[in-house]
Formats: sequence, structure tokens, C-alpha cells
Amino acid sequence: MSSSAVTTADDTKVILCQSSSCLKGNPPSKLECPTCNKLGIRGSFFCEQACFKAGCTSKTHKIIHDIAKSGTAALSGVYNPFPNNQFTGSMHPWYPLSPRRRIPDHIPRPDYHKTGQPLSEIKAGGQPGRILSLEEQEKMRHACKLGREVLDLAAAAVRPGITTDEIDEIVHNATIERNAYPSPLNYRNFPKSVCTSVNEVICHGIPDKRPLKEGDIINIDVSLYYDGFHADLNETYPVGKIDDESAKLIRVTQECLDAAIKICKPGALFRDLGKAIEPIAKAAGCSVVRTYTGHGVNDLFHTAPNIPHYAKNKAVGAMKAGQVFTIEPMINLGPNWGDVHWPDNWTATTVDGKRSAQFEDTLLVTETGVEILTWGPRHTAHKATGHW
Repeated sequence: MSSSAVTTADDTKVILCQSSSCLKGNPPSKLECPTCNKLGIRGSFFCEQACFKAGCTSKTHKIIHDIAKSGTAALSGVYNPFPNNQFTGSMHPWYPLSPRRRIPDHIPRPDYHKTGQPLSEIKAGGQPGRILSLEEQEKMRHACKLGREVLDLAAAAVRPGITTDEIDEIVHNATIERNAYPSPLNYRNFPKSVCTSVNEVICHGIPDKRPLKEGDIINIDVSLYYDGFHADLNETYPVGKIDDESAKLIRVTQECLDAAIKICKPGALFRDLGKAIEPIAKAAGCSVVRTYTGHGVNDLFHTAPNIPHYAKNKAVGAMKAGQVFTIEPMINLGPNWGDVHWPDNWTATTVDGKRSAQFEDTLLVTETGVEILTWGPRHTAHKATGHW
């Protein structure tokens, strides 16, 4: 932005009012546009509130803000690696990604940590869901307790201005501090230690340099590998104050998961979980994502059984005591349950750009019902109100 200035007799330079409709003849002025000041644009001064409103809040002036913001991103080296991709909403990647985070030598690793290929999972394909021994169940309890601690630490950091890459660093460090391995890291070549899915991103968002904004929602999906077993859990959080539709979406998604957990017990059919979930979503004007499912989890990150979240699915099998699996419904605002992928081969978003939320727990079927291994503050609050 060019600015008009005059020099006084004592060689002091002053800025004249920038309003083209100034009724005072554009006198020397000190009322500065705060957005311009923040962006480093100099010379954006006005003599009074009337000129400020006429000049600083005009569409033409706001274009200058937009140009400056773009320039700031470019100067900082941030860029969109897929400029020709047709994004469905406001989200797009903010590259470059930070370097792969280091795993100390003493941390036990899953089989895919070098090659990216989960060979044990591939070998187990087609086999029925495994029944865990009492010793293995105890190991799952401990891994899931650690996973809950890490997720709660990440959630406490959610605020406007923090980047998803900074959340990834928090998760990575907290996992290492617990002598565990962040399960997503290099799993089928995923580049980060946690999935962060913001707004219309359904799942598998890759942490990058985008700062969270007031009004966003973010899902943080934490998985860790400890003593030979994986924990897996996620929740969706508001970033500051969110709109009513986003708040409804988060509430409904929790209700969907909770309704599914309530029917878990020996003999319950996996296909009936979707029957408990979808009516709740539809009644709220939402839809259930069909591409992604819950899954068995134990010494393998993803294994049988396969657990769809929509009604009239064809999932096979009934629950048995000693099985461990996740339920993790992904719920979209509006009737469209479809998804599209970014060219990074991971990030899945809604097809219409509307928001999506997800909640996930790891569950152990007991002789009499079900145990929530990833129990946390949300569950405690529900129990206190009689929901459990």
C-alpha cells in the first residue's frame, strides 16, 4: 500500500489521513488500522473514526490485507503442495512438513517402523478376531492407559494459534516419555506420530504448519505401541468458541459411540453396532461415513474383526469374551456420507466441505459386558450423569 506523507519544518515525517472521502482535507493522522499494523503494512492511518470506517473496513482495503497475508505465508516458506487439487472446503495442506521425528534406540518398535509395511497384519489377513489371554488383556489395559494420558495432554494444548505440527510434537514426545512408540509413524508410510483432522477432514489428517483458528474443530487420533500391544483412541475438540452446528455435530458423534458401546457383550453381533449408531446420526440431520470402520486391535494395529458404523451392513461374527476392538464412528453434517482424498493418499474429507467429527474407544469384551480400556474424563462425566 502506498502512503502519503509530509515533512514538517523540523524534519518530522507525518502520515496524512488515507481516506479518499475525508472531509477534513486529509490532515496528519495517528489512528492506525490494527490489522495493517499486525501484518507489517505501514502508513495506514486515519484522522477519525468516520474515515477509519470508510477506509480501513472497505472491501478494497481488505484486499490489501489478503495480499499481505498471502505474502507473509510465502515469505515464511509455507505452500500448498497440491495447487491444482479441487479442495472441497477451506482446508488445504500447509507444507513443508517438519522432518520425521526421532525414536530413541531403547524404544521397542513394531515391524513396520523401517519399511512402512505391517507384515504381521498382512500375514494375519482373513483370520478371525483373536481372543486375548488374561496376561495380554492386562498389557492392553496398560497400553490404553498410556494412550489416554497422551491424548489428554494433546487436548490440553488445543487453542487458536497452535499448529497441528506442534500437536504432533507434543504427542510424539509424550509417547516417547512413556517408553512407547507412536503407532502411526511410518505405518503404511504415514509421516507423522498422530492424525489431526480439522473441520471437513474426516480422518487421517497429516499434521502440518496450519495454525488452528477460533471456531475450528479438531479430531486428535492417538495410537501407541507399548510392550507389544497397540492402544487406539480419539476425540474431537472445539477450538475456542464454535458455532451451534459444530457443537451439535460433536455431541451427536459422542452419542453415536456411546449407544454402540452400550450393546457390547458376549454374543452381540458386530453388524448391530451400525444399527445403534445410524438412527441417532440421521435424527440429527447427520450421516455416517461408510469407507472407514472400527477394527480389532491387539499386538496388531489393525486386524479382525471389521466393524462398520452404518445400519444394514454385512459385518460377520459375534462378540466373544477376551476380544479387543475399536468403535470409532465418523459423522458428517448433512446427508452426504461420502469422502474424497487429497493427493497425499491419506487425508479424507467430506465431499461437500461440511464438517465431520469422530470419537473412538478401545474396548474389551468381558464375561458379562464390556470394559472401556481408553476410559477418560468424557466417560467419567457421563457416568456422573447416569449415562453409563
